[in-house]
Amino acid sequence: MSRYPSGRTAIPLPPGVDMLLSRVGGQRRRLKRGDYLYRYGAEFHALFGVHAGSFKTVLLTEDGREQVTGFHMAGEVLGLDGLGSEVYNGDAIALEDGEVIEIAREALDSLVRHEPLLQRELFKMLANEIQRERALMVLLGSMRAEERLAVFLLNLSQRLAARGYSATRFILRMTREEIGSLLGLKLETVSRILSRFQAEKMIRVHNREIDLYEIDRLRSVIGRNEARREEVAA
Repeated sequence: MSRYPSGRTAIPLPPGVDMLLSRVGGQRRRLKRGDYLYRYGAEFHALFGVHAGSFKTVLLTEDGREQVTGFHMAGEVLGLDGLGSEVYNGDAIALEDGEVIEIAREALDSLVRHEPLLQRELFKMLANEIQRERALMVLLGSMRAEERLAVFLLNLSQRLAARGYSATRFILRMTREEIGSLLGLKLETVSRILSRFQAEKMIRVHNREIDLYEIDRLRSVIGRNEARREEVAA
């Protein structure tokens, strides 16, 4: 297994996603970097199991700026927010070449009526999505800039490890500006904190390649009381 996930590498799917795909099936769809998987306001017609590659979900603010709402990797499902609202509530864009398995709504509706176990898995996925959104609100509302970035790196590490990749060495498929958009930080703040973490020998940064040298020390950043204050974008 590669230490670095890429659009050319498919990985085993988590049990819930694997069961969903095995019951419903689906059409494989390949995307290039920058392609839209779906767009905000489009009628909900399918869920998408990410088989390879990574994606970002975004909203446009009133002044036309792009606000990143999440990053998604192989083994995760996109489009869950459309289950209840009947439309997609944001854009989903490929961060690299990848492949999804499109699960048509008609097939999904038919099976969940007859398979309670599959229905429970869908509810679990929805619950996880709601929990992720709540965690992000807490992150943005109560944490300092360096805590936000530490949580982001640790979360990414855990998600990659759960899918068979290295927990301590990986490539960021998103830009620093996109990370800042998700975390409510300016690009300069993200770069400055990464440089600080590196100076403190908690991580090593080379372009988009990250090595987490001291995961426990990175965890200790969260909640530590210091006089430091970073400028946070509104």
